[in-house]
Amino acid sequence: MQIISLVRVTVLSFFLAMIASSGYAQEATYLIDPTHTFATFEVKHFGTSTNRGRFDKTSGSVTFDMAAKTGQADITIETGSINTGTAAFDGHLKNKDFLDSTHFPQATFSSSKFVFEGDKLIEVQGHLTLLGKRQPVSLKAQGFGCYENPRLKRQVCGGDFVTTFMRSAFGMTALLPFVPDEVRMLIQVEAVKQ
Repeated sequence: MQIISLVRVTVLSFFLAMIASSGYAQEATYLIDPTHTFATFEVKHFGTSTNRGRFDKTSGSVTFDMAAKTGQADITIETGSINTGTAAFDGHLKNKDFLDSTHFPQATFSSSKFVFEGDKLIEVQGHLTLLGKRQPVSLKAQGFGCYENPRLKRQVCGGDFVTTFMRSAFGMTALLPFVPDEVRMLIQVEAVKQ
């Protein structure tokens, strides 16, 4: 029995040492990789097909501590970088009825609460600011993880995050109720450890 207990303690000590040496055991800052970070949206078109598009320009940082299960995220989305694949539709969405990109060139997401289930990040709670209005949103994590990037020789963390919100909460009421209020947003994000 003592040998089994000793083996268990040795394995546990080794595992904890690995976690500490991997950089997970302390707070670290990660900068958003703009080539692997995009915010994509989905909105029903008059209740039939689904309009989709993405914002091509993002920036920001994430700070988190896996051991303490704490974190903070600050992400900026350039609203004028909207890309639906159709230039005319992009222009329509940039106008004052929707994103009003001239007066509100940026949307931001800021968070100070990361929610864990055991060691798994399951949710990031924060606020989305769009059209100058700030509303609470919760991003559900899907497939969050970290890896050692062989090209950058640095740790990279990322995943997919999903939320749904009502555009009218931000004052975007054009074409309601014909174009539904609900917007589904998917954010794919990767960030590089500094």
